[in-house]
Amino acid sequence: MDYLEKHIEALIFCAQEPISIADIRKCLADMFEAEFEEELISNKVSLLQEKFASDHYVFHIVGIAGGYQFLTKPAYQESIAALLKQKNKKRLSTASLETLSIIAYRQPITKANVEAIRGVNSDYAIQKLLERELIEFKGKAEAVGRPVLYGTSRKFMEHFGINSLTDLPQLKDVELGNDFQNFLPAPEFLQPE
Repeated sequence: MDYLEKHIEALIFCAQEPISIADIRKCLADMFEAEFEEELISNKVSLLQEKFASDHYVFHIVGIAGGYQFLTKPAYQESIAALLKQKNKKRLSTASLETLSIIAYRQPITKANVEAIRGVNSDYAIQKLLERELIEFKGKAEAVGRPVLYGTSRKFMEHFGINSLTDLPQLKDVELGNDFQNFLPAPEFLQPE
C-alpha cells in the first residue's frame, strides 16, 4: 500500500461522519501542498474497500450519505447491539418517529402540515429531532407568515444507513395503519400491485 492510500485510510478512519472525496482531496492538498485528482482518490478508496472486505477485518468502508465511513460488518451486529444496549442509548419516541417519517416522505414540510397529518401538536417531537440533528431547516414556505420548512439532514441518512432519500422504503412496501392511509404523499403508492 502506498503512502497516499495510507493517508486516505487515516482520514476515513478519523472522520466522525462520512467524508466525501472532495473533503479528502482538500485535506491531502493542505497536507502535501499538491493537488490530487478526484479519480485517483476514488480509485484509492476502492482499493481500501477491497482490502477491508477481507474476513480478516471486522469493519469495512461503506459509501454512505455522499461520503465514506468505516462501519462494523453486519456479522458483528449482535455484539454491537449488546454494547449499545448496555449503554442504554435513548431511542426515539413513537411521536418522534411518526414526525420523522412524515418529514422524510413529505419534505420540505411545515410544522402545521406535520400536525395536520398527525392530528396532534408536534412542537416537542420536532424540537427533539432538531436537537438530535435528524432534521434541519430547509427554508421558508411562500405561504402567509412564511412558516419554516423542515427536511431530513445528512445525519438522518447516517443514522438510518442510507445514501440518499431514494433508498427509503417505498410506502407501498410498508404496512401502514388506517390512520395514515389518507396521508400518503403520492396516489401511486395506494395502487395494488
